[in-house]
Amino acid sequence: MSREMREKQLIDTFVEIADTMVGGYDVVDLLYRLVSRCSVIFAAADAGILLRIDGQPLEVVASTTERSQLVSLLQLSADEGPCVDAYRSGEPVTVNDIASIRERWPDFAERAGALGYNWMHAVPLRLRDEVIGSLNLFGDGSESLSAEDARAARGLADIATIGILHEQAFREADLARTQLQQALDSRVVIEQAKGVLAHQHNIDMDEAFQRLRAQARSSQQRLADVARDIVAHASDRTRDLDDL
Repeated sequence: MSREMREKQLIDTFVEIADTMVGGYDVVDLLYRLVSRCSVIFAAADAGILLRIDGQPLEVVASTTERSQLVSLLQLSADEGPCVDAYRSGEPVTVNDIASIRERWPDFAERAGALGYNWMHAVPLRLRDEVIGSLNLFGDGSESLSAEDARAARGLADIATIGILHEQAFREADLARTQLQQALDSRVVIEQAKGVLAHQHNIDMDEAFQRLRAQARSSQQRLADVARDIVAHASDRTRDLDDL
């Protein structure tokens, strides 16, 4: 990607995320768009977001791919590794060589290496003193993020955090936490809907999610609402078959 194209995509992403602070928006779709754009802009093989609410464990809420290995790695990183370090410290954590952290985080390093990742960069989702999670980039190239890219990634994480916590200039912090909790809860029904679509159309889970997103956008509904409809209709068909 040329420097000019990269800068244009970066600006477009900043504008798109900033737009979420005007009017209603789907926080789940925001998070998926963020990881998707970051993986392209920063030439990362994969990206994922971990969130934590009111003392609950960090949870995976969005990732560039729904491969079980990546989701498992992200969930492991909620307990150990650079992702949780960035969350706890409130500062970015860069790993230029995954092999170099084998002694400190052996399980994380082994799984990340097995997936072909050579480097990673974890950015806290932080607004002033409040840290709600981390944005995590995984690369399979020989070079990790440049200092310029690291600053840009932090900027995206910062503005995304503002978008998450202050949709329509949130008047009460409790409302922000409620919507974040809904994002975590939505993942369950979204996973169920992906399973239904994958089974019905004989496709993999990534393709199922792309179809789910396309349906949500074309119907101008939230991802979770479309997912609930798909799961409900599948349950109705199952009951009808049982009655035969």
